[in-house]
Amino acid sequence: MLQKDFWKKKKLEDFSKKEWEALCDRCGECCVVKLEDVDTSKIYYTNVSCKLLCTKTANCKNYANRKKIVKDCFTLSYKNLDALDWMPSTCSYKLIHEGKKLPSWHYLIEGNFTKMINQKKCVRNRVINEKNIRKKDIHNYIYNWE
Repeated sequence: MLQKDFWKKKKLEDFSKKEWEALCDRCGECCVVKLEDVDTSKIYYTNVSCKLLCTKTANCKNYANRKKIVKDCFTLSYKNLDALDWMPSTCSYKLIHEGKKLPSWHYLIEGNFTKMINQKKCVRNRVINEKNIRKKDIHNYIYNWE
């Protein structure tokens, strides 16, 4: 069982594996395809998800093996948060790393995912799996998640 408000009492580097995984809000935005403008380095999010993301639940279908299956999938850690400037601004890891509070809709605050889903803070039922589009058309799927 997790300690109440553990994210307020510890630094990210002191989290247990269970606490680390629990902090994730399961929004799925890190699992959408992102495009980078080569001239400006600006990152554009799409509404196209990684082939392993379930579009109905926004959960990875094979989380334990995702790095073997999806070569550009990354493992988030407290050590690489600063370098991942493409992470969504509402990312729980990013917020805690920056000394900010979790949003009121976060399931650790709410006790469930209902508020998050109702406020459309996740990609659930709002993305198309990359297996269902032509890669050359990916620019047609740029989407503003904010």
